Amino acid sequence: MSTAHFTPTERRMSVIGVMVVFLLSALDQTIVATAMPRIISDLNGLALYAWVTTSYLLTSTVVVPIAGKLGDLFGRKTVLVFSIGLFLLGSWLGGLSGEFGDLPVLGGGMTQLIVFRAVQGIGGGGLFTTAFAMIGDLYPPRERAKLGGMFGAVFGLASAIGPLIGGYFTDHGTVELWGYVIAGWRWVFYLNLPLGAISLFIILVEMPNMPHRARGKIDFIGAALIIAAIVPLLLALTFGGHTHPWGSPLVLSLFAGAALGAALYILNERIAPDPILPLSLFKNRVFTFANLAGFLISMAFMSTVAFLPLFMQIGQGVDATISGMATLPLLVGLIASSVVCGRMTARTGRYKPLMLGGVTIAGIGIFLLSQMEGDTSRVDLALRMLVLGIGLGPGQSLFNIAIQNALPPSQLGVGTSSNQFFRQIGSTIGVAIFGTIITNRLNTGLGETMPGLDLGKLQAMSFNGAGNGAAGGVPLLPEPVRAVIVEAITHTFGLGLVIVIGALIATIFIPHIPLKDRVAEAVKKEPIPAAE
Repeated sequence: MSTAHFTPTERRMSVIGVMVVFLLSALDQTIVATAMPRIISDLNGLALYAWVTTSYLLTSTVVVPIAGKLGDLFGRKTVLVFSIGLFLLGSWLGGLSGEFGDLPVLGGGMTQLIVFRAVQGIGGGGLFTTAFAMIGDLYPPRERAKLGGMFGAVFGLASAIGPLIGGYFTDHGTVELWGYVIAGWRWVFYLNLPLGAISLFIILVEMPNMPHRARGKIDFIGAALIIAAIVPLLLALTFGGHTHPWGSPLVLSLFAGAALGAALYILNERIAPDPILPLSLFKNRVFTFANLAGFLISMAFMSTVAFLPLFMQIGQGVDATISGMATLPLLVGLIASSVVCGRMTARTGRYKPLMLGGVTIAGIGIFLLSQMEGDTSRVDLALRMLVLGIGLGPGQSLFNIAIQNALPPSQLGVGTSSNQFFRQIGSTIGVAIFGTIITNRLNTGLGETMPGLDLGKLQAMSFNGAGNGAAGGVPLLPEPVRAVIVEAITHTFGLGLVIVIGALIATIFIPHIPLKDRVAEAVKKEPIPAAE
């Protein structure tokens, strides 16, 4: 079916509906993080703090390849509506967590929140992958680049305003309605409901019923094996180096379980008539190298951004608000370059030069961050972050556009979901690995500088405002200690540069297939286009 069968109004309203719920899903990740200190205080859940994020991450990552395949089999609109419904249900229940005390099976308020966040994650993972695949159904490849840049900008906007919105509602959102007090942090979840309902209405009424491009059955065994491989891997990366040593029996058992699940999945996919992620896709060089580059870029990105607040708060002694706003220059660069590169690709039909340029600039940005010192000024840091953001912008959509352009319509959902899937895994692995490197270097450096001082005692000093005194609630640690912290974090940024070089090599090997001006008419299972 050609994109010409869709009217401009149908396309425009469909994109608006999806973009609203895409914004809500992206916002959800940053808003909740800001509200978490108040949530654990109200629900007495400090011991389960990490699981609120982990439960969302687990379900959203696992569902990505499954949702992509379901979209190919049953149509994007069906999967999108179902995902929105689950996301809104999880939001509503998340806001109610703990309101009625302990519940059968679910337990206390914090346990309830963890379960409901898992429900949100299923919906959120389906939303992300289906939104990008839907663009492939509605628009020809060249126009997808422009819209992909807009979606990248929306994600950047969500990352920028999420902490501000979450902080405002948490601090000032508590209200009393008809004698019933609603805590401010609960609006972080309830905010999704009215806007999500509007988006759902637009999609149900205005989005055309797009025919699915593939025929077949759901590979339930493959879906189960994906879960069996990914869940233990993510748990091992979550626990390793934090709650349990990397060499502990639990972490090693989880890694072994993940390896076994992956091996069984590969065996199953070789014989399954309709695999979730066909192994034949990896014969396509665009698919393979674009996903590899996206995986590596996500690793490097998280290795820098995730630990920048630690550098500023403990290494430089600034408060949390200022450190949180330090990412704004990065997001400005990311949004601007994402939109500009999307428009340039739509006009020229060429994406590879922009991808190469983006990865190169991102590498320069990470190198500049690795050269920071404890006395680096805010303006200097902002310029370095701006360079990194400009480099990351093209990758927000162009790798996905390249994959979509290289695959037939019948595998659009699978190709789109794979890119998101590998990115999320890359982010998780990046945070885990580089977090462990920082922890080890800190413990070694602190022990050499001040014998008897380790990371645990340092955290106690930081939160208690010990050291040489505190200004504005921010601890002023001894200079030798701060020097160790700065060195450990900037060293890790330098390792991120090695990952970016790997991403650049992978990008070089991506064959360039000029973007087509229209979508093929055929709806049968076309062969995968040959890579140039």
